Amino acid sequence: MTRNRAGVAAVLSGLLVVASQPALAQSTASSSTEEAIWGLNFELLAVAIPITILVEAILFYTVWRFRSSNVEEAKPTKENRRLEITWTIATAIVLLFVGIGAYGVLAQDDVSGQGEADMEVQVFAERYAWSFEYPDQNVSSNDQLVIPVNQTVKLNITSKDWLHAFHVPELGLKSDAFPEQSNYLVTTPQQTGTYQLYCAEYCGAGHSVMMSEVNVTTQEKYESWLAAQQDDAVENSTAE
Repeated sequence: MTRNRAGVAAVLSGLLVVASQPALAQSTASSSTEEAIWGLNFELLAVAIPITILVEAILFYTVWRFRSSNVEEAKPTKENRRLEITWTIATAIVLLFVGIGAYGVLAQDDVSGQGEADMEVQVFAERYAWSFEYPDQNVSSNDQLVIPVNQTVKLNITSKDWLHAFHVPELGLKSDAFPEQSNYLVTTPQQTGTYQLYCAEYCGAGHSVMMSEVNVTTQEKYESWLAAQQDDAVENSTAE
């Protein structure tokens, strides 16, 4: 009996470790937005694991306790008001915790797009490409979004033709792009690197190739890139 219980406990522990591995593996966030999302994930995981252990323990105990075919078949319970009140209150408490935790993240200025930013970038979606404009620097880019690390950036996202979705999973960024409407994301990238940008809303035959890159770089390299883009713009205007 003791061995059986130990075996069940080992199986449950293994399943929980496997299930929580993706969240536990995320140690360093690439942006402030991703940090907020993973913080919420860890809070929910802290509640989900004990509940899972309790439910599975009850399930395995019930299967083991009534495993014998000699046990008289139980009569169905028609009503148990105490049990119904108990699980209703327990469910309400869990949902209240989830709601408060989610609201705490969604209400943050970075997530809601209402926060102050060091710079702003206009993001345009169209079938099947992305383009970016830096209004304060009078610069535009059609191949990648370049932003400096540790600087708060506001993204003004819209579409020129159709419904699209701006999605950078590694930075925890996602927002719909509608024609004649702007959605905002505010984030602070915390690690340099190149991150893949996808369209996350089916938009036609070329949807799968509607990709770009977000290049998070140092302030010095960002300023050099801006200068190069401005020089190219001057040369193009002169040539015309």
